[in-house]
Formats: sequence, C-alpha cells, structure tokens
Amino acid sequence: VTDADFTVPLMSIPHLLGTTLATLPASIPYLAIPAGTQAPPLTGTGLKVGLVWQGNPQHDADKWRSLPLASFAPLRTVPNVTWYSLQCGAGKEEQFKAPWAGGIIDLSPYLTDFAVTAAVMADLDLVISVDTASAHLAGALGRPVWVPIHRGNDWRWLHGRDDSPWYPTMRLFRQQPPRRWEPALEAMAVVLAEFAAR
Repeated sequence: VTDADFTVPLMSIPHLLGTTLATLPASIPYLAIPAGTQAPPLTGTGLKVGLVWQGNPQHDADKWRSLPLASFAPLRTVPNVTWYSLQCGAGKEEQFKAPWAGGIIDLSPYLTDFAVTAAVMADLDLVISVDTASAHLAGALGRPVWVPIHRGNDWRWLHGRDDSPWYPTMRLFRQQPPRRWEPALEAMAVVLAEFAAR
C-alpha cells in the first residue's frame, strides 16, 4: 500500500470503533431480493419449512457442522409441516432415502443462484440450516432461521446463548454434550411442534 497513511486489519475495526455486543449493527433485512426474481410456487399445507443439512464438504470444519439428513428424523414426525429441501450439491441424494423419502419436496432444481434461493426463503415460514451460507442468507433477509451449532463453534456464534446478535430472527440449538446432536435436534422438534400448532 503506497497511498495510505495507515492500514487496519479488517477484523480489528470493531475493536478500534469500540463496538460491543450491545451496539452491533443488526438492522434487518440488509439484503433484498432482486426485482424480477421468480421463485417456484410452494405446494403443501401447514407450516412451510426449508431444510439444509450439509455444507461444502471441502470446508475445514464440515465434519463438525454438517449432519446426515437422517439426524433430523425427530422433526419429520411433527404434524402440520410441509418440508422443502434447499440442499444443493453434496448430500442432496439423502432426501430420497429413509426416513425422509417422500416427505420432503426437492427445490434444488430451481435454486440456480442466491437470488432465487432468497425468493424461496421469503415464501417459507421457517428455514432450518446448518452453519453454511443458507443460514447467513436467511438471517440477512430477516427470515426466521434455526441453526444447529456444534460444541466447538467459531467465534461468530459466541457461547452460552441461543440467539445471534448479528441476526435477530435467528435461533441457535447448541450441541450438548460434545459430538452428540440428538438432544439439540429433539429440543428443536419440541419447539417446532409448538410453532406449527400456532
């Protein structure tokens, strides 16, 4: 850098500005769906819930954040819910196997880019996504989004809380104890049943 008097590492800016958890900018939505973006019509009745269970398998922490779709079986039994797969790429084939076969509508052929995915999310009542781009997209759009978070999560998700200061519409379901997802997903199923019954 030749024309600057100072350089500042990007992640040091919040510290230098005195930003705290209480003053984080969290005005949502801060993303908008581009005009003219067409989402596929969502068939089904009851609560409309989109599901993403796997991120990019090349990600360094993917073995901790991604789950087999079968792990979400407790949610499958909640009545009055229509399920939509927002899963693209790796893991997509799991929706065609038990226990989800025939119980989830595959939207992946329509999800050609983030604009269409955003338009779909706008038509859903809830997005449930592992810690991948879909979770952040839903949060940035101000959509209700639930995220299962592994015990050794990175700094963005903090510790000991079920919300995110960056995304006011997000709820976190934390893995307890380490490496066991069952309690978190069973807790999610209970809350989902309450949500669907409203």
